[in-house]
Amino acid sequence: MDESGFSEKPSVRRTWSPKGQTPVLRAPVNWQQLSAIGALALSPARSQVRSFLSLHPGPIRAPQVIAFLRSLRSHLRGPVLLVWDRLGAHRARATREWRAKQRHWLAVEWLPGYAPELNPVENLWAYLKAGEAANFCALDLADLVLHIGRRMRRVRTQDHLPWSFLKHSGLYPHITSLRDSH
Repeated sequence: MDESGFSEKPSVRRTWSPKGQTPVLRAPVNWQQLSAIGALALSPARSQVRSFLSLHPGPIRAPQVIAFLRSLRSHLRGPVLLVWDRLGAHRARATREWRAKQRHWLAVEWLPGYAPELNPVENLWAYLKAGEAANFCALDLADLVLHIGRRMRRVRTQDHLPWSFLKHSGLYPHITSLRDSH
């Protein structure tokens, strides 16, 4: 599980255009942001990877983290091992207290500090922000939500994408030992 942000201001990437016609991006001057919480869930049999996403205006704090975990629980059965970074909202008192009450189904394995390359959800963020999402100028937050939703549907319908995010992190071979230790 991880958090990220999206904005109406485009992620500017190299592109092409006819010779002599410089591409121009027109973005709102007062751009707004969306925060996102996402997760990749590997099935116990390690046969399927599911992806989850929740968008929020404003920053991610403990209430949003707890709400996402509650929602995640409604979609996942059995015990869950959550691989987490040390974001303040993850370590907040409200999150710790809520998590303590969920020990019957939720265990946490903390990622080392400053190691985003180990978090497979970082690869999901990179995918959502690259490709056709690059240079995309949203008209407003609703337009941005629709655009992110289209990209996320592609992740969910192309089975190889969530697997590639997981495998690229290098975490996949270690999941069995992490899961069995809890």
